[in-house]
Amino acid sequence: MNKAQILTVFVAAGLFSGLYFGFDTKPDKQKATERSRSLQGESTSFETLLEEATTHLSPAQAAEVADIEKQIQAATEAEQRIKMLKSLSGLWYDFGQLPVAGGFAEQVAELENADSSWSIAGGTFFSGLLAAKDPTIRQYCATHAVKAFESAVSLAPEKVEHRVNLALVWAENPPPDNPMQAVLMLRDLESKHPENPSVYNALGRLAIKTGQWQRATERLEKAWSLDKKNPNTPCLLAQAYEGAGNIAKSTEYAALCKGK
Repeated sequence: MNKAQILTVFVAAGLFSGLYFGFDTKPDKQKATERSRSLQGESTSFETLLEEATTHLSPAQAAEVADIEKQIQAATEAEQRIKMLKSLSGLWYDFGQLPVAGGFAEQVAELENADSSWSIAGGTFFSGLLAAKDPTIRQYCATHAVKAFESAVSLAPEKVEHRVNLALVWAENPPPDNPMQAVLMLRDLESKHPENPSVYNALGRLAIKTGQWQRATERLEKAWSLDKKNPNTPCLLAQAYEGAGNIAKSTEYAALCKGK
C-alpha cells in the first residue's frame, strides 16, 4: 500500500490520558498542564522545522504565509485567531510541509480543546510521519500524533476511532519498549467493540503490512460486511486478495475501489 492509500484509510478511521490497558486517572487540568509543558519543551524543534520549511517557499507562498501571520497577530478575539490558525495550518499542508501544518493544527487544538481538533492535529502529524524519511522528523511527528490522539481519547473516551487512530500511529512507529502495543490495543478493541468496522480495517491493514494475507482478507471482509459505505475497505481488500494470489477477487474489489 502506498502512503496516499494508507493516509486515506487513516483519515477515514477518525478524522484520528493513558494507554488503553491502563487509562490515565490524572485530573484533566493536570494533564492539560503537563501536555502544555511538554509542547513548550519541544518549541525549539517546531521553530526549527518552521524556519527550515520557510526557506523552501516561493515568494508568492511566503507572501501568503506572511499575510495570515499578520492577521493572527492582529486578532483580538480567540475565535478569530483560531480561524486564522486553521487557515495557516491548511496553507502549510497544501505546501507539503506536514510537520509544520501539524504544529499549527496543534495550536488550534490547544485553544479549542475539542476531541475533533485534536484528531485533526493527530491526523496531520500522522500524514507527516508517513511522508517523512528523516528519522528525527518521523519521531517528532509520531510523538505529537500520539499526544494528540491521547488528548482526543481523554476528551471523548466513548469514540473508538480515536483509539484506533492511536494504534495506527504505534503500528507505524512502534514504541521501543512495547513493539506489540498496536496489535494488543486493536485486539482489545476488537473484543470490546466487535461490530466496529474501523477496528477491522485497522487490523486488516496491519495484517497486510506483515504479509498475513488470509487474516487480512478475513478482517477486511468483516469490515466490509459491517459498512458498505466505507470507500477505503475495497481498496484494502483488493491489495489483500492480490497478496493472497486471488486475482479474481482482487480485480473485483479494485473495480469497487476505483468506483468510489
